[in-house]
Amino acid sequence: MSSITFIGAGNMARTIGTLAVAGGNTIEVMARDQSKADGLAKTLGGGATAGKWGAVPAGDIVITALLHDGVVPAVARYGDALAGKVIVDISNPFNSTFDGLAHREQTSIAQEVAKAAPAGASVVKAFNTIFRNVLEKGRPDVFIAGDDAQAKAGVAAFIESLGLRPLDVGGLKMAHWLEGMGVVTVGLAGNGVGHGDFSLGVNEIAG
Repeated sequence: MSSITFIGAGNMARTIGTLAVAGGNTIEVMARDQSKADGLAKTLGGGATAGKWGAVPAGDIVITALLHDGVVPAVARYGDALAGKVIVDISNPFNSTFDGLAHREQTSIAQEVAKAAPAGASVVKAFNTIFRNVLEKGRPDVFIAGDDAQAKAGVAAFIESLGLRPLDVGGLKMAHWLEGMGVVTVGLAGNGVGHGDFSLGVNEIAG
């Protein structure tokens, strides 16, 4: 199984962390508010621990479970403490009306993380197209993007340990389009589907 550190102690960290503990993974939680890290680690159980904000993460895979505007600053703050780690960005940079992306360039939070990360770190985009409630009670496909094949393989193995199916969409530049899929998901929830109890996935059609 995998060793995972969550930077952030909010709802997504709790949801993915719960699945991760059930899947037999080793979990560490870090947060600016130490009491929140301590509380989530206790809630998760399964030997989950709370680390100190800014220290070297114990996990080989580091999931930045933060709002999009806090991800790059956090990675820059950790600096060399993330050397050799696989950083997983799960954020969605929605604009204020949730019908577009906050950044106007053809980039992504994951690509900006890669610029801020230390040498030897790898970045993977994942989980951003899935509503939290679906992760809690469903088995959605998880789209991933990244340039490092070994890093993606490690993240894919972690996703499989959660009972979910990882689907590789290509290199890290594809993270921009995964963020666009996040916008589409919100649009469907507010319009054609009308609720958030669904996920985007792939159905293979036999010839």
